[in-house]
Amino acid sequence: MVKITLPDGTKKEYKKNTTIKEIANNLGDRIGEKALAGNAGGVLVDLSYPIEEDTSISVITEDTNEGLDILRHSTAHIMAQAVSRLFPDVKLGIGPTIGNGFYYDFSLSRSLTEDDLKKIEEEMRKIIRENIPFERAELSLEEAIKKVEALGQPFKVELIKDIEDNKISFYTQGDFIDLCRGPHIQKTGKARAFKLLSVAGAYWRGKETNPMLQRIYGTAFFTQPELDKYLNFLEEAEKRDHRKIGKDLDLFSFHEECGAGLTFWHPKGARIRSIIENFWREEHFKRGYDILYSPHIAKINLWKTSGHWNFYRESMYSPIEIDEQEYILKPMNCPFAVLIYKTKLHSYRDLPLRWGELGTVYRYERSGVLHGLLRVRGFTQDDAHIFCTPEQLEGEIIGVIELAQFMLSSFGFNEYDIELSVRGKGEKEKYIGRDDVWEHAENALKVALDKKGLKYNRMEGEAKFYGPAIDIKVKDALGRGWQGPTIQVDFNLPERFDINYVGNDGFRHRVVMVHRTVLGAMERFVGCLIEHYAGDFPLWIAPIQIRILPITDAHIDYAKKIQAQLFLKNIRVECDTSNAKISYKIREGTLEKIPYLLIVGDKEVQTGTVAVRSRKKGDEGPFLIDEFIKKVELEIKEKR
Repeated sequence: MVKITLPDGTKKEYKKNTTIKEIANNLGDRIGEKALAGNAGGVLVDLSYPIEEDTSISVITEDTNEGLDILRHSTAHIMAQAVSRLFPDVKLGIGPTIGNGFYYDFSLSRSLTEDDLKKIEEEMRKIIRENIPFERAELSLEEAIKKVEALGQPFKVELIKDIEDNKISFYTQGDFIDLCRGPHIQKTGKARAFKLLSVAGAYWRGKETNPMLQRIYGTAFFTQPELDKYLNFLEEAEKRDHRKIGKDLDLFSFHEECGAGLTFWHPKGARIRSIIENFWREEHFKRGYDILYSPHIAKINLWKTSGHWNFYRESMYSPIEIDEQEYILKPMNCPFAVLIYKTKLHSYRDLPLRWGELGTVYRYERSGVLHGLLRVRGFTQDDAHIFCTPEQLEGEIIGVIELAQFMLSSFGFNEYDIELSVRGKGEKEKYIGRDDVWEHAENALKVALDKKGLKYNRMEGEAKFYGPAIDIKVKDALGRGWQGPTIQVDFNLPERFDINYVGNDGFRHRVVMVHRTVLGAMERFVGCLIEHYAGDFPLWIAPIQIRILPITDAHIDYAKKIQAQLFLKNIRVECDTSNAKISYKIREGTLEKIPYLLIVGDKEVQTGTVAVRSRKKGDEGPFLIDEFIKKVELEIKEKR
């Protein structure tokens, strides 16, 4: 007999070699019907796994994230089987699950087309109808290599040689066999609701020196309604793609002649960015911040002192030689704030010092991961560095959290997830500084979050090399998460640069440094903003708030007078003096997502009014000019 401990602490005895499936059937509540796999002593296993010794057991069912992950991984295997049937000479790469689906990499003699994806889907449905069982087998390392070599699968041979365990597991489904750790669903018939989404290029194991493979992306759910809901979400996300909207609204562009990942802000896009930056500065001045500006390059030794050269080099550009000395484009702003701090001796009475900087930095990103404004090589951070005493640290962190919450809500982001990013266990080589310093920094962040009553997830191994951090992921209108504010406590740069303050005891003490952003990179934030609002910005952010549409040339003088009145109120207004028909002008203004269109003709000239059309309400009827201006000013003030 073996003793099984269930998740609620209950202990039961079963015959040795009882399977997970048999245990699930014995638990009641129809768990056996919903069971997909099990967790035996912390290891995911198939339902057919026999229990040979005392252990803890939990059953993974369809209504869990683990269950959905298993379904998707199994569907990736079904896709690989379908590709192997249609393209017998295929060389198989890897096929893991990802956020909302899965992918599999293939080496093929020709490029796949949309028609090929349809044929692969048809073959997958055939395999699913065949309801083939997934069967696990284990071989020794030597036997596994021989087997895969015989199958003519060089990428799998390479993977096996990197496995340290002497037992290598395979899964067979009918005429298809694949290297895999598992677990899987019992039979292919379970994977009925799936969709192949796209095909893209991917280097084998992510290295640009390796062969280019073809990666097919897909997704799967347990029911068709769930799949349909997700596909509708993807359709809506495509409509909101900031790259398409940015082009349609003439906000920004990228140019290969200049280089990938470098943004060109057009007048309208630059206006949006300017509005955000001006608001950012005003709110920082209100909270006791001062603003800095710093260079874009620095000598290599500065980055060696800061630790970036040793811990962040893969994201830094190669040195530039100037006057026989090596300089580097800055990947971070923090060492520059430190140098300014060092220009004078500070007293505890001076602290805290809060220094903000909209600083442009440059980081190397592989061309394959560049993505519009969301992943670029040159970007501007809404950075700030706070220098304070240890006693002030907790209050400063709380102040940054409150500022971040205010900024996010001002732009319409009211939902977010919070992560406490800390060191990974057994990974000390990835970080600088003493354990006690790290513990102090982490505790300060934790206490601040607890005092604000904020829920958070602890993320092992996600800390920056110099300190732990609070990372806030904002959610947009579709519920997608975006990297936003971050708050990092750093005792290590002050140590490396030997920066101090004079305490009330007359002695020098090490200053504490807080690195933070409350929006993140300006490029990414604007991209997020575009997709959140689908380009239909609230009035206070819209690059053009109002466009005046004279019906004929006879109404242009009146339109210009209104424009001048609005200009005096700092309202962003245009006047369409083209000879196009009024219906065309209205259609163009609507497509450009301008919040207010003011139509003026004979009636409006005679009554001193404007006919108002808004994007929110459509035709709002006639308004006196002063009345309309008050309406607009209130809407701007309330950030609606």
